[in-house]
Amino acid sequence: MGKLILVRHGQSEGNAMRRFTMTAETPITDLGRRQAEEAALKIRIKFRPRLVVASTYRRAHQTGRIIAEALGVPIELEHGFREQNLGELAGKSYDLVREDPTFDATRSWLWRPPGGESHIDVLARTGPLLDEYAKRFAADEVVIVSHGGVMRCLWAHATGNWDKAHVPPNCGIIVIEHDGGRYRHPEIIHGEPAHESGG
Repeated sequence: MGKLILVRHGQSEGNAMRRFTMTAETPITDLGRRQAEEAALKIRIKFRPRLVVASTYRRAHQTGRIIAEALGVPIELEHGFREQNLGELAGKSYDLVREDPTFDATRSWLWRPPGGESHIDVLARTGPLLDEYAKRFAADEVVIVSHGGVMRCLWAHATGNWDKAHVPPNCGIIVIEHDGGRYRHPEIIHGEPAHESGG
């Protein structure tokens, strides 16, 4: 049985300001670095991963590199695990989402910001990637460092259900065990739900 250890990146400058990130180059903060170090310690205590995979966005790449170095394993980058494109909301306050008349909190995964992606769109590109890594590492443990919205989508992919899909806080950890192409229900290892995805 394999395990996919999903980690949200450490606090980014956008998270600290409660604004959707403007660019893929936004770095993590000093707090984000400490969060990544703490996540690496938690992973090292419970797991023995062979690889860290990280989104190409800088905040995830930085977090992934801290974790990979602490664990002494290689890192590879995967652009498909990038965060949801927020379109015209990039750089703007998280609070604007709930002011959008097209946003329905009971079916939030369907909401598409102007010029951006819905979580359904994100799932369409990230779900098959998760399947690829599960197949490639069928009996191994792999860390995947991505984003809040991506992790929500991967939870929905593994469970087939959006209703309780979990959005972790920065450096929250979720583990999905898999066996023969089947996913077990995700387990929250660290981090209660965040109040927003925010990249």
